Amino acid sequence: MALPSSSSLQSLLRFTLFLVAAGVASSIPRAAAVAPEDCTAESGSCVNRSKALPLKIVAIAAILTTSVIGVCSPLFSRSIPALRPDRNLFVVVKAFASGIILATGFMHVLPDSFDMLTSPCLKENPWHKFPFPSFVAMFSAIITLMVDSMATSLYSKKMRTGKPVVIPASNDGPSSGNGVGGGHGDSESGFHFHGGHHHFHAGGPKDDEATAVTGGGSQLLRYRVVAMVLELGIVVHSVVIGLSLGASNNVCTIKGLVAALCFHQMFEGMGLGGCILQAEYKWLKKAVMAFFFSVTTPAGIALGIGLSTTYKDNSPAALITVGLLNACSAGLLIYMALVDLLAAEFMGPKLQGSINLQVKCYAAVLLGAGGMALMAKWA
Repeated sequence: MALPSSSSLQSLLRFTLFLVAAGVASSIPRAAAVAPEDCTAESGSCVNRSKALPLKIVAIAAILTTSVIGVCSPLFSRSIPALRPDRNLFVVVKAFASGIILATGFMHVLPDSFDMLTSPCLKENPWHKFPFPSFVAMFSAIITLMVDSMATSLYSKKMRTGKPVVIPASNDGPSSGNGVGGGHGDSESGFHFHGGHHHFHAGGPKDDEATAVTGGGSQLLRYRVVAMVLELGIVVHSVVIGLSLGASNNVCTIKGLVAALCFHQMFEGMGLGGCILQAEYKWLKKAVMAFFFSVTTPAGIALGIGLSTTYKDNSPAALITVGLLNACSAGLLIYMALVDLLAAEFMGPKLQGSINLQVKCYAAVLLGAGGMALMAKWA
């Protein structure tokens, strides 16, 4: 049985995408008529279409491979005792990946949005008269907060009605050790919550399709909201990156981008994979989420290759569209990294109970954020 609030959460996510699409669509017509000649094509000694194509194909294969490794490695960590979600090493690795996601928003996506929406190829009024990137990023963070908060509230309201609340149990092993997913975390036992009391039912794997939750149900929902919203922000960002790379014929730019994006996708995938693991999804949904993360950037590159003769990344229409999408993605990634990943972890009981572990996690955050910030030199 699905989570009671899943349909509501999907509606909120669709509403978020509608707002982004509406804002982008309304801006494109204003841009189409103001393109100077020198803003519609790449130029320079590095621009070589025939040499750029093989590099793009290599980029597709390399980025796809590193994305799969990054997002899938946490999903198989249960077979390695030291990397299980209840162990300290998992917390440190997740902090490192969260630092990468934070730096992606601040050092890559948001600056790109500023560069695009303040380009000389756009009209002075309104694009140079108002800080649209920070404005859109701010509202994107607020909308993310709305989705985050309202999804949790809807689920909590369901629990207060006194009706049975059943959450599907993960079928991939023990629980994460944080009280989520039931006492044993496998399909051999289950708890069904009814109002103010609960019952235990013993049985085999076919007798119990779900593990019921009491206090842990709210935390499990939080993990699921975080995983879904974070994937949304990363997917939007990844498509934009891939499209820009695929449409470019600048050999000098592509060479630097391939290495930087491989690093970026691997460790950003580790952060997302950790969230998916803690959400205790069944394997099919885990596979679907991992698949979409892995293929979005390569698919964006392929789309960019197909559109390279018509899509110009320095045309006003492209600058506004990609700039606004980047600003939306930046606000979402910054909010998720600071609030749902870092703040939730550092203010949680595990880290609050160990200063030594906090220090290790802070070092991991700084290392991840610093490494990704350094990548801004090339990508």
